[in-house]
Amino acid sequence: MEVCQPLAKAANPCHALEQLELMLTRLRQHHNPIRHFEDYENEVHALFAQAEREVLANDLASLDVDAPAIELNGTCYHRALCCSATYQSAVGPIRVARTLYRHDKEPCIVPMELKAGIVEGFWTPRAAKQVIWMVAQMPPGEAKSLLDLMGNMTPSESALARLPRQFNEQWEQRREPFECLLRESIKVPEEAATVAASLDGVMLPMKDGKRQEKREKNKSEGKRTRGPAGCQEASCGTLSFYDVQGERLSTIRMGRMPESKKVTLKKSLADLLDEALRQKPGLSLLKVADGAKDNWTYLANELPEGHEIVDFYHAAEHLKKAFDLSYGENSAKSREKFTTYRHILKEEPAGVEKVIKALAYQHKQHPRRSKLKTELEYFRNNRARMNYAEHLSHKLPIGSGVIEAACKTLVTQRMKCSGMRWRHPGGQGVLTLRSLIQSGLFDNGWKLLAVTYCAKITEVGSKNIIPFPVQKNNIV
Repeated sequence: MEVCQPLAKAANPCHALEQLELMLTRLRQHHNPIRHFEDYENEVHALFAQAEREVLANDLASLDVDAPAIELNGTCYHRALCCSATYQSAVGPIRVARTLYRHDKEPCIVPMELKAGIVEGFWTPRAAKQVIWMVAQMPPGEAKSLLDLMGNMTPSESALARLPRQFNEQWEQRREPFECLLRESIKVPEEAATVAASLDGVMLPMKDGKRQEKREKNKSEGKRTRGPAGCQEASCGTLSFYDVQGERLSTIRMGRMPESKKVTLKKSLADLLDEALRQKPGLSLLKVADGAKDNWTYLANELPEGHEIVDFYHAAEHLKKAFDLSYGENSAKSREKFTTYRHILKEEPAGVEKVIKALAYQHKQHPRRSKLKTELEYFRNNRARMNYAEHLSHKLPIGSGVIEAACKTLVTQRMKCSGMRWRHPGGQGVLTLRSLIQSGLFDNGWKLLAVTYCAKITEVGSKNIIPFPVQKNNIV
């Protein structure tokens, strides 16, 4: 028969609570007054944390399964080993005895972990939720410093750095059903009259961006060899809701790592828009972006019919550049013309036609200035999307500030710190987490993910079970 040593039981939680009460009584004695309140806070916190760790260890150990065999997803696993392991809880590490089971040459499984929902074999669910939020908001080194200051969890920086990649692996396997459930949980604001869809990109330094190859190619072609040669474009998308007065009510943000033609982001944005229009068919659709051709190919052809507007502030930048090319960069005449025509473009009906006429005249005066012609073509190509006065009269937004802010807050603030370079799995984990947090969907997203670490375990009776050979020294 198989011999398995009895599991070492965790400390009785009553003992921890009794010790806590005794210590608090001692601390409060009149002959031992509080002299330094910060030290007193630290001591009280340490006592409560110790008691909580003992309670968690005891109750986690109670979830262990000690049977000759178990069944998981139709597969029978035999008891293989009894040992102890350390898990990171929200109040610090706890050491618990547990039983391992195996099937053929597959990795061992731990029923206790599957019943408790232990994340990546190390984190208790609450601890995992807290630290995964932290590493989405700050680099692992800063997250570790914060945890050290708080005085609870003590994970290594490398353990924190692995979390986004581990999260992404679990999430991407189930991304489509997860996104479907999240869409259904989103409620369009009752006051919403307009929904605005936008997308844009931001260059991100990549570890696998073929940096050296690009530099060598540029060198052979006589081009510059400095600059962000190892960068690729990450993509961001937003769906914003506005009331009849043009006030923004809420925004859902999403981000993806570099991908050809932004395929995944575009599909996610289209599906989200479909759900919003299903909930409230009367919403007016507005499409806002800069003048990038690929963005408008998608917005115009793959989304439902709606108003289209080129971001006014991008248009104003092109207008300034055109007058700088005509009259000299930052000259008094250039500033004067820019101020006048910026107002015309924004405030006057058919203002874009007046701008085109003015720039066409300047191009006629300076036919050899090819860059001036490029700016003129920009306005000609986007004239149908520059009816700013009309949009303002209907209290519709004319700027892409929301998507510009998304690019900054989703990508730049977290992922473009000094020295950072990214690979797709870890970077996508960070982007997905930040998108959930900034869209107010983190709790819902975490619930979906946490379930994937749980499983139903069925004990199998000892009849017809052939035990493994006896293992010596199997308590670690």
